Amino acid sequence: MAMQVLGSRNVDGEVWSEAAKWLLLYGPPQIREILEQASTHAFSEYLPHLQPKGYGDTGQAYYDLGEIAAALGIDEDQVAAKLAELQVEEGFEVFVEGDRVYKLH
Repeated sequence: MAMQVLGSRNVDGEVWSEAAKWLLLYGPPQIREILEQASTHAFSEYLPHLQPKGYGDTGQAYYDLGEIAAALGIDEDQVAAKLAELQVEEGFEVFVEGDRVYKLH
């Protein structure tokens, strides 16, 4: 069903985002890999000035929360709240160092 949502041209952006998130977290490995590659490409294409602050054991990049918030034009607290929500609801891990949070990409 999530794949059908991604393929539809008439789906609300929020529904599409939820389907993509679900596939990134729970989809088949091949689909997760394709979506991760697309996400990495989109991130570097649209936010080229953001540079990773570190990398996880499997090569995932970590970004500074304040830099992400500034790039998106939103408050840092909004980004932190969304990351906390993902961590609690989905088991999505974030890297916390002192008062800084790094987004797992």
